[in-house]
Amino acid sequence: MLESSIMSTINFRKTVFVKAAATIKQCPAEGLPEIVLCGRSNVGKSSLVNALANNSKLARTSSTPGKTRQVVYFEVDKSLLIADLPGYGYAKVSREKSEAFSSLCDDYFSSGRKISLALILLDIRREPSDKDVLMIDYLNHTDIPYFIVFTKCDKMSRSQCLTRQRQLACLFKFSPDARVYAVSSDKKLGITDLADGIGEFIESLS
Repeated sequence: MLESSIMSTINFRKTVFVKAAATIKQCPAEGLPEIVLCGRSNVGKSSLVNALANNSKLARTSSTPGKTRQVVYFEVDKSLLIADLPGYGYAKVSREKSEAFSSLCDDYFSSGRKISLALILLDIRREPSDKDVLMIDYLNHTDIPYFIVFTKCDKMSRSQCLTRQRQLACLFKFSPDARVYAVSSDKKLGITDLADGIGEFIESLS
């Protein structure tokens, strides 16, 4: 569960938008290793993509939770795909639409697409939701590797972040193979370590 100290040769600054898909049929053809970003609404998935790419205009961010209602794809250095799934928990949309977005996420994991790695984003300040718990429990019972990425860590001191990570690790029962990262997209804290960890993992697949 230690962060990687090995630098990757994958250049995240060479990240480009590919497409947005509202259904599984609209998803791009498989080929490159695929990383899936998942987490509750407003956890900072789009901000994380921007921070990794060092491009604040790449992924659209919004203060309105649940605005991203499609799977949004980015290609990184012609080496991997990032699939940004809709966040779970849509307080500002109808129940029917919320269920449709949740179904899109469920369908994604059961579609048979080859997922190389999942990044589970958790706001370090907030108590886990039922869907956070279900997501990690689901991944613990599959062969999909995952990293835990605690976001918004600039809102706490380093000691508070470490204490909170230990508390949540006990609560969630993370896989022993899951690497854990603490980041702040706003302050660019931990972003290089995460990028190197992702790159190292992807390169180890070849």
